Amino acid sequence: QVQLVESGGGLVQAGGSLRLSCAASGRTFSNYAMGWFRQAPGNVREFVAAISGSGGRTYYTDSVKGRFTISRDNAKNTVYLQMNSLKPDDTAVYTCAADRGSGYLRTSPTVYDYWGQGTQVTVSS
Repeated sequence: QVQLVESGGGLVQAGGSLRLSCAASGRTFSNYAMGWFRQAPGNVREFVAAISGSGGRTYYTDSVKGRFTISRDNAKNTVYLQMNSLKPDDTAVYTCAADRGSGYLRTSPTVYDYWGQGTQVTVSS
């Protein structure tokens, strides 16, 4: 069992930055690939970024490439999402998730095993 708790959301103006954190319980954090997803009102949950268990591989959805960076610190059982050059379209609830599966970086939310409660990010224009 893995418990995930996000923090770092808030209100920011367009062009600003935020860093989200996701703290995980458990002693096997490095065994899990981690992902960030987001969901805006009326929209389906959308993949944002993923990182391998070692942190050596990352993958991003096209709309955030060059602006967002996913990273992890396995000693602290924490994964981060640094978000720069934020746009109003980035407004959503951001949720981290853990994938114990295949070793691939996967984008479908259905394959992730554990989820946090989410943190709101609001970008004003």
